[in-house]
Amino acid sequence: MTSTAILIPSRYNSSRFPGKSLTDLGGMTMIERVYKTCAKTGLDTYVLTDDMRIFNQFGERMCWVDRQKEYANGTERCAGAVSDPNFIRYIGNYDQFINVQGDMPDVTVEMINRVATNIEMSGVATAWTEMDPELQSDPNSVKVVHNNVYSHWFGRGLTCGSRHLGIYGYSKKALTRYGNMPSDYEKHEGLEQLRWFSLNYKVSITRVDFDGIEINTPEDAKKWNSLN
Repeated sequence: MTSTAILIPSRYNSSRFPGKSLTDLGGMTMIERVYKTCAKTGLDTYVLTDDMRIFNQFGERMCWVDRQKEYANGTERCAGAVSDPNFIRYIGNYDQFINVQGDMPDVTVEMINRVATNIEMSGVATAWTEMDPELQSDPNSVKVVHNNVYSHWFGRGLTCGSRHLGIYGYSKKALTRYGNMPSDYEKHEGLEQLRWFSLNYKVSITRVDFDGIEINTPEDAKKWNSLN
């Protein structure tokens, strides 16, 4: 039987919104809100961070902290965790991992489960939903071009495609191959998921229902609080 764990990368000093992991959303920090939803899946869930303020919310058995190394993105942080001897005693026995972004307070159990079932197709999986017209020209909104089975490209400035959601699934083998060398594709678009194409992985994709907000800026947090 395939065993799965959820990893939630949570960097404190986001360039667009420093400290956003600990921002208040409805009387709860954002990272706590994401964690509680992930835990509802019944899957073991771990927070991966660079800051003791986040670590102190969860403790050693549920949180991995690396304050010494800079990671270019959340997937690199996930890869660092699964190769750290000090953390392997907690996560060394899983066959695959779900990376749920720490800025997705509206993530759902269904989304996580749908991505998990797709990992075996190619070793890497992600999700899409319908694109609201007002988000099509928003550079904070990532678009994905796909054929309903596999992704062909991800981009911010695209004027076509579906809305890509920040949730990923990896086999252990794929995640340990991710490394720390950004690809030209990744540098061009500023999107971590494009590194998989340079590593010759297909990225399987699944449609999910999602009408929530991804928190990228203080304005997004204000909007979330006004709607909830």
